Amino acid sequence: MSGPLYYLGVDGGGTKTEFLCIDATGAIVARHRGPTAYHLQVGVDGATAAIGAGVTAICQTLAITPADIAFAFFGLPAYGEDSVIDPTLERACGVALGHQRYHCGNDMVCGWAGSLDCADGLNLVAGTGSIGYGERQGKSARIGGWGEVFSDEGSAYWIAVQGLNAFTRMSDGRLPGGPLHAGFVAALSLRSDLDICARIMGPNGLPRDAIAALAPVVAQAAADGDRVAIAIHQRAADELAAMADALRNTLGFAPGEEALISWSGGVLTNVAAVRDALEERLAARGGYRMVAPRHSPAYGAARYAARLAGPAPPSG
Repeated sequence: MSGPLYYLGVDGGGTKTEFLCIDATGAIVARHRGPTAYHLQVGVDGATAAIGAGVTAICQTLAITPADIAFAFFGLPAYGEDSVIDPTLERACGVALGHQRYHCGNDMVCGWAGSLDCADGLNLVAGTGSIGYGERQGKSARIGGWGEVFSDEGSAYWIAVQGLNAFTRMSDGRLPGGPLHAGFVAALSLRSDLDICARIMGPNGLPRDAIAALAPVVAQAAADGDRVAIAIHQRAADELAAMADALRNTLGFAPGEEALISWSGGVLTNVAAVRDALEERLAARGGYRMVAPRHSPAYGAARYAARLAGPAPPSG
């Protein structure tokens, strides 16, 4: 391959897909943000379209063809969880590139690679969904991320659902009313409390990402002193700390051995109450050193692509 070396990272998420390209020095040379490639939400065709459009946008920005991309890493939501669908998604990435210099994985890898710059340690993702991923001495492990129907604890979707449940309990008297109730009435423009059923679950109900987008209602209620909302955030921190412990144990960290741990995703990035509560729990356990993310997940995906490609060939 002649000319500049470009490495493409693709960070899929529940609400968007970010494409980021770096050169051999690690400098960002192009980026693009497109719709989600979460096939459980938009279908395989929708995911395929998002992948193809993103690769095309990056190439147009750089005035190159996909053949000029030395290596790419596609971190896709829910990848690795369906042995029937995974090969289809992988083929879609190959079609978009027109070559085989790429690797597909779960988007959890992007968070870890960005937060810790591909170093050994743990990363907790709490965005639309939640998952934990870590690496240590060549071993990798994932925890959580079983999907929003019965998992994704501590995620924006999970927080929003806990908040919606609390709203119903406040409405019918099982819980005392508070700012949380008023927050959902305003956010969903409810004329009566029962309208929330159709608003969330009716024929024109909210999809997964739109439900997750209600998590800030809980955050605002917590900031306004709503004890139920505060408790939801505390439970989210409990769940995320449990994920960290399971990751640590699975990767074989010895008692007392320090494990680097970082985070990605909107909940831990933007909701200080959850992040601070998580840090308190990890400090009480000992054996963790919590560090701020060094890079974004999309940049991490590009860095991971460069690592997978191996040593750069000599110029000329």
